[in-house]
Amino acid sequence: MALKATIFKADLQLADLDRNHFASYSLTLARHPSENDERLMVRLLAFALYADDLLAFGKGLSTDEEPDLWLKDLTGSIDLWINVGLPDERWIRKASGRARQVVVVCYGGRGADIWWEQNCSILARLQNLTVIKLAPESTQALAGLANRNMSLQCMMQDGELLITGEGDPIRLEPTFLCRSIVS
Repeated sequence: MALKATIFKADLQLADLDRNHFASYSLTLARHPSENDERLMVRLLAFALYADDLLAFGKGLSTDEEPDLWLKDLTGSIDLWINVGLPDERWIRKASGRARQVVVVCYGGRGADIWWEQNCSILARLQNLTVIKLAPESTQALAGLANRNMSLQCMMQDGELLITGEGDPIRLEPTFLCRSIVS
């Protein structure tokens, strides 16, 4: 018998001073049986970084054909494709051909460093790709906020994020390994 996804609900209050975007989102996230709390929370953080009313969670780990998050315009064209983790560079190149902008949010400490070293020469050529790296201490602290019913506040200013929920606030400063020239 196949294991079913675990459903998480998140009420996210967002104040993005960098983009002048202020909103509240009631989100439902399905955690795949092979996904851990850290990856789930990085997906939620990726949503916060690119929050939009049309940004939606994809099928994620259950299919390679969809990203973790994507934003489609009203015609169905993919404006934004977001993958979390350390995806295969072939899939990133394929996504780059399908979407106007592609974002990879990588994490995992030394593993993320090795992944970037192995793929940077190929990926840096993609003009519509942004790669963001998160520090392992930050993502592990985020995992501690995972709860089936979460209420989180996220403030972004000058590229730095402050996330509060139950417990101590978490300060994150994403590192951009490469930035898309597509705006």
